[in-house]
Amino acid sequence: MWIDTHVHLDAREYAGDGAGVARRAAGEGVSMIVIVAVERGNFEAVKSLAHGSPNACYALGIHPICVPQAQDEDLVFMRAAVEEAMQDPRFVGIGEVGLDFFIPELCTPEMRDKQERFFREQLRIARDFGLPVLTHVRRSQDQVLKHLRQIRPPGGIAHAFNGSFQQAQNFIDLGFHLGFGGNMTFTRALQIRRLATELPLASIVLETDSPDIAPAWIHPGRNSPEQLPGIGATLAELRGLPLDEVRQAAWDASLKAIPRLTALV
Repeated sequence: MWIDTHVHLDAREYAGDGAGVARRAAGEGVSMIVIVAVERGNFEAVKSLAHGSPNACYALGIHPICVPQAQDEDLVFMRAAVEEAMQDPRFVGIGEVGLDFFIPELCTPEMRDKQERFFREQLRIARDFGLPVLTHVRRSQDQVLKHLRQIRPPGGIAHAFNGSFQQAQNFIDLGFHLGFGGNMTFTRALQIRRLATELPLASIVLETDSPDIAPAWIHPGRNSPEQLPGIGATLAELRGLPLDEVRQAAWDASLKAIPRLTALV
């Protein structure tokens, strides 16, 4: 069985069929998917989808791409929502949160400061409630690491990791796991494939980031958690290991990265 550690099941690309996507993924052996939030406005949607799908759970967070429209009161709302959600067994962590220094509009001095302020406060929420953080680290690995070192949440996942080996080791040293998905399936993705091959297998979790980052065999189509077993097979091929060994390693790593999953699987 497989765990997809990062999915946007409420995305408009699914046209309201998120529950159907989860059901079909279960038929492909994906026994749990983690639905991440991106803004205050979709907290209820991800919670509802998780409760409507036996193989789904959810995380709450404000994505850096949504930070420009976010208000400080959203952070107050989020802390209250997390406190309430701690009683919900399908709530598993804080995410998707982080920093994005790739999109030009997010890279102005003012917006960088706002991103970092929102990220730090969400890290404090994770720390205060003892929750893992599902982090967005696009062109921002060193800055994300700086804030993780200062606030010290209890681990999590560096989603869609594409940094250096040293940066990867720094995340691992902080108790984080590294997320690999569809990008790894492209032969031209040399750095990502090297990382997936040479990093400790116990530090790797698998994800689809559905509906985004479709694997090579369906690119540029809509991604879904149904593709996770194929992504896992790519990792096994790259590492020259039996598929069952990689599947078990990814399963164990996912439970270590997101401990509240253990009660659901």
